[in-house]
Amino acid sequence: MNLRNKRFALYIILGTLLAFAGCTSAAPDRQTEVAERGAGVMPFDLERSTHIFEKLDEGGLQQVVSDDGDAEQTQLIREHLAEEAERFQNGDFHDPAMIHGDDMAGLHELVTGADRLTITYSEIEDGAQILYTADDADLVDALHAWFEQQVNDHGSHAKGH
Repeated sequence: MNLRNKRFALYIILGTLLAFAGCTSAAPDRQTEVAERGAGVMPFDLERSTHIFEKLDEGGLQQVVSDDGDAEQTQLIREHLAEEAERFQNGDFHDPAMIHGDDMAGLHELVTGADRLTITYSEIEDGAQILYTADDADLVDALHAWFEQQVNDHGSHAKGH
């Protein structure tokens, strides 16, 4: 390999390493930013709760539970999710946009397709859940993308299935 080819290979390797280094440091910053914005929207303690997002063939299931079973925390989760379910059914996804940004994956499709979504709120042990169902495969895909972004953005405060 001549010197020119060696330099080129070195530049490729360095560029790749720098790109990966940039990716790993950006994620914690994004998660911190999302947590800070989330504290202004969600009335419960993000540090003492877990968001669970389960993709289903017909939509998805979003759950939020209190990690320590605290009655006040559980009540705040339930009140918040009940309000969100009502807003979402009406196409109002303002709160997730405030937390995750207006360019959030799947958000536009959910806003414009809200009339084709069935959204059902219910209480569960130590929290609450929202079940999203749709007959439209594109809307289900948008919901799954929306779930994925929330799992990524919430970091240790969320789980996805």
